[in-house]
Amino acid sequence: MMRSSYRPEDVDILLKDITGLVEPLPAEVREVKIQSGTHYCEMLPLEYQPSEKYMKAYRFALENYSQATAEATAVMAEKIYRKKGENTVIVSLARAGLPIGILAKRYIEKRHKCRIHHYSVSIIRDRGIDRNAIKYILSRHRPEDIQFLDGWVGKGAIFRELEKELAGFPEIDKSLAVVSDPAYLTDLCGTHDDILIPSSCLNAIVTGLISRTFLRSDIIGENDFHGAAYYKELEDHDLSEEFLSYTEKYFDYGMELPDLGSGTSGMEIVRSIAAHYNVDNINFIKPGIGETTRVLLRRIPWKVLINEKYAGSKELEHIVELAKEKNVPCEISAVELGGYKACGLIKKTADV
Repeated sequence: MMRSSYRPEDVDILLKDITGLVEPLPAEVREVKIQSGTHYCEMLPLEYQPSEKYMKAYRFALENYSQATAEATAVMAEKIYRKKGENTVIVSLARAGLPIGILAKRYIEKRHKCRIHHYSVSIIRDRGIDRNAIKYILSRHRPEDIQFLDGWVGKGAIFRELEKELAGFPEIDKSLAVVSDPAYLTDLCGTHDDILIPSSCLNAIVTGLISRTFLRSDIIGENDFHGAAYYKELEDHDLSEEFLSYTEKYFDYGMELPDLGSGTSGMEIVRSIAAHYNVDNINFIKPGIGETTRVLLRRIPWKVLINEKYAGSKELEHIVELAKEKNVPCEISAVELGGYKACGLIKKTADV
């Protein structure tokens, strides 16, 4: 099993430890390689080292939005339990889904007085899910008990990837539970609001000190799990358990499930953005607070679009701060963003 800073009872991380085997690359180098045809999963990014100002924005997010995250996580977890029962097996998608999977496990176990399993596996856009990890889980659990889980929805690429990949496992439920679904792709969510989930603000130091997942044939063998590195050098800065504990204290174990309503499809909005801003590859459009944050942390952004209704919102403070640090223009979107509060656009390499 992959090492992490999480408690062993919280999750079994089905990843191969590749610590020290791959040299992390700066975003500028990775972006050129990605847009020249190298898949992002064949490289590891240099972890962003948060500035003092950015950490203040994270602290603000933790103190002010953990309750909304807890409420939505509890709704999602309750829906999972009502669907799967006390034999639930949560399979979170590493790495953004990892802390959410732990929170869901803790909620279900405390409210329903049972013990459930939680695994974390890798799924990579255009490369698929880790089939060795799925076979490992199937050798230990009934397929009908498995529930896949992630943090939030951007435009739904991982939804589509999961559905395609699980065609080879027809006995497994293809649904994906998420905390926040502003794209209106699933009812198995905690909210359709584009909420600020504090763990989306940071990378490894809030996800158990592991890297994003990695897949390259010279390092990951045919029978191996997908890989990830462990950042031992960041142990003094680790906030993974703090995020979990801070959020968990807001759980309401007696809440009733709300009616979440309906809204505009996320892909309609993405197509509008592509047309207005002349973006010919929709993979360069990353809608939602979580995805916008990841563009700023990992990629080379062209600009950040802000939903006019949320201009000046404290919820977007960390995004504005990151954009300032990286000299990325932040502007009010000329296109209606629907349920999305922000959207990140990636720069073409010709302009990098």
